[in-house]
Amino acid sequence: MSNTQGDLAALSRFIFQAPSWYASAAFSLVIAALAGVAVFDSRFLLEDAWRGVFFIGVPTVVAGLVTPWLDRLVGGRLTPNRSQLLALVCELVVIGLLLTAGVATRLSASLSQYFVFEGLVAGLASIFALRLLVILSVSRARLTVAILPASIQTVAGAVFLFVYSGTITYFEVGGPILRSYLSRPEQAPPELSLIGPELFTLLAITCGLYVGAVYLFLLVIDRPWRRSLGVSVLDFIRGFIGHVTEGSRELESFFEQLGEDAVVPVTVLAFRTAAGEKARFVLPMVHPGPMGKIGGGNLPERVAAAAEGMAFAPHATAGHDFNLVTQQEVQPVLDAADRAHRSIEYSDQASQSERLSVGEATVLGQAIGETALLSNTYAPGYADDIEYGVGLSAAAEARTSGLERVMLADAHNSNDGLAGSDLGHVVPGSRRAMQLIEAAGAVGSGLSAADRDRLQLGVAWEETDWGPADGIGPLGIRVAVLEVDGQRTAWVLVDGNNVAPGLRDRIVETLEAAAVTHAELLTTDTHIVNSVSAVNQVGDGVDHDALVAVIERLTRRATADIEPVEGGMATDRAEVRVFGNDRTETLASHANAMLSMGGALAGAFIMAISSVSLLIFLLT
Repeated sequence: MSNTQGDLAALSRFIFQAPSWYASAAFSLVIAALAGVAVFDSRFLLEDAWRGVFFIGVPTVVAGLVTPWLDRLVGGRLTPNRSQLLALVCELVVIGLLLTAGVATRLSASLSQYFVFEGLVAGLASIFALRLLVILSVSRARLTVAILPASIQTVAGAVFLFVYSGTITYFEVGGPILRSYLSRPEQAPPELSLIGPELFTLLAITCGLYVGAVYLFLLVIDRPWRRSLGVSVLDFIRGFIGHVTEGSRELESFFEQLGEDAVVPVTVLAFRTAAGEKARFVLPMVHPGPMGKIGGGNLPERVAAAAEGMAFAPHATAGHDFNLVTQQEVQPVLDAADRAHRSIEYSDQASQSERLSVGEATVLGQAIGETALLSNTYAPGYADDIEYGVGLSAAAEARTSGLERVMLADAHNSNDGLAGSDLGHVVPGSRRAMQLIEAAGAVGSGLSAADRDRLQLGVAWEETDWGPADGIGPLGIRVAVLEVDGQRTAWVLVDGNNVAPGLRDRIVETLEAAAVTHAELLTTDTHIVNSVSAVNQVGDGVDHDALVAVIERLTRRATADIEPVEGGMATDRAEVRVFGNDRTETLASHANAMLSMGGALAGAFIMAISSVSLLIFLLT
């Protein structure tokens, strides 16, 4: 993961579940009542609360209920939960302006309660711009069509002001019946009687200016996306909002437009007894991202569900360019794993494990028949993903001495999160890449020539009490202990995304001192845990002593489970759609530029809103 990708991953801090529409509606009424008490100034406290509910809360609820129906009528896709949440956010904007006006009224003797209602009108204009921007982002409606659902909350608030201010009396229209419904100043605060047609005219003019400003804002930030990626930033925003608020699949549709077709190897290492399959290692050369359950984010869990024995799904040597674009792309990977599994030729012979370091790269390997399982780590240094081409080259180098197939897993077990200028991405031509290739070749040469003996295996698994919020996915912790001629090697797999600095070394040292000859800690790199935070590594949210104790206990259980097995490895290929070469970097760069540039444009936009709002105050 590069710095720009890290910045993009940090967007996951915005991930949350949209509350139900009725919860948002109830909360908006309560907040409106409290705001009424704070800003209005009548003789009775309950009357102030009622004013807040009536002039602020009711338009919010009306907007939340009517907007999704109207939006879908014109071809949009705003849900009731999102609509009510949007209305609540807009209500908070209105309350903020009201509180500002209320404080100014209390501090200045020259300002009356009329100034508070001016602040309400300014708030109604401001939320129209916000709603228009969000509805354009969430729905696929055109600008001219989106104005209709975007205006609901503003229109509802303006209608209440129009009716209860008696503004209709300024016009020579209607008779007694019409005025009885559209003119009720006697039931409203006396300050409202000062509101006239000019205020509503300025509200309409201001909203018209905001339409132009929103259109210009979206045009500026969208142009680079269409020129470089051929997609619209609105599709990205729409998908991201849908994912973070309701877990929708809209973001996958965007990634599918962005993606490229790829052919990736899927390697399976299986162990069986006379009773059936005991364990299965599955390593597809894709990346389990980008986040949550989007794309291949839950790939390890899907792999485990498809296996007969205890499944191990370590992280492949592939970065974010090899994220699957949709969950549907996982199935071709599982199908390739099944084909590979059916073609395995088993052997009851294996070598003892060997560990070798070249520079920062440390490779642990063990031969099963004429194939080999290898894992690489840069611990105690910090590293993240290994580039696809680097992994293929290292595996090919390991086979040059005679091994038929090699499963090379990226242990992905030591990183310092998003800190620092270098996030540890291992790219072609780098010193770390050359060290890995050299180490893999040396270990492959040693395993090819090593003596073989009877293979035995024991496994253990615990889901643990930790969850994604703690950095541990649903597969928990799994341990496989291979024994050959008295030597025991523990392969420990944690369903998480990388490991806190120093924790891997402590776990390996503990296991090698107490139970086995060699040990390695691997992670699946599941991105389910990144729905909680962009940086949610194993060890960040759990007590290290407790984690070490669980792994040590599982290793002892796996050791007690050791029995003779046969093992074998095979590889097949899957045709999938992935993000594509350099697409992740381009997407991250554009998204980060949009955030920074969009922030500056939004600042200018807010200044324009403030200026126009001030104009309203000066002219009324």
